[in-house]
Amino acid sequence: MRTLTSALALAAVLLTAACAGGGANGASGGAADVRTGGGSPWRGTALDHTHPLPDERFTDTEGKPFVPAEDADTPVTLVFFGYTYCPDVCNIVLANVASALRGASPDTRAKTQLLFVSTDPARDTPATVRDYLDRFDPAYAGLVAPVETVEQAASSLHISYERPDGTRGGDYLVQHGAYTTAFVNGKARVVWAEDTSVADLRADLERLARIA
Repeated sequence: MRTLTSALALAAVLLTAACAGGGANGASGGAADVRTGGGSPWRGTALDHTHPLPDERFTDTEGKPFVPAEDADTPVTLVFFGYTYCPDVCNIVLANVASALRGASPDTRAKTQLLFVSTDPARDTPATVRDYLDRFDPAYAGLVAPVETVEQAASSLHISYERPDGTRGGDYLVQHGAYTTAFVNGKARVVWAEDTSVADLRADLERLARIA
């Protein structure tokens, strides 16, 4: 486990959000190592130590196997963990990224793909995820997998994730990290908090496409 500086600890507080109340007992992962200096060219937060796309096996919304590290086919890949029953932050993030992409250059749009990883496999079927994502951008890719796989993938990206409590039937919220990780050619470069503006997202997306 790498030692966290005080600046990194502060960044973790700013970057980690949840779609649920309660504590973080049982959460997997933490915050990514980030570079917080004022000289960064990014509007989001640059990663100090890059890491690869997850290599776990998911199922996409067409029912086909999908391994992000192998099957992501755009130079710029965005990864966001969320769920279709999310009452607030997931909707905001997906809508803002969609808006940023709509206003970006054609080259940036062509180079960029968002992968939505469901944190709620008990309720999020491929069809449910597809219907949900289509509200924001039909080009978004949705991925589902057993909770153990989701947990491993979240941990690999240092994203907090608390397994859903199945004892409460179908009425529950899921606690998860609410930031988006942007990869260039399979390597993580920058993360965005859930409150990153559309303008800042677009600026970083254009930059990511240029270096891809």
